[in-house]
Amino acid sequence: MRTPSLRTAISNFVAHYHAERNHQGLANRLISPEAGHLGKAGPVQRRQRLGGMLNYYYRTAA
Repeated sequence: MRTPSLRTAISNFVAHYHAERNHQGLANRLISPEAGHLGKAGPVQRRQRLGGMLNYYYRTAA
């Protein structure tokens, strides 16, 4: 029996955990941040995962 929704949920969580979630053990830095998401200027954007259960806020380049 295949569970594609469970696989999708797990892959979304792993992507959020590694690229979007701040880590206390790394001085609240991201493990592997996306290029262009660490700027201090520009409008704030939000990326939702899993129907809004996981949210990632970042600034786009100005």
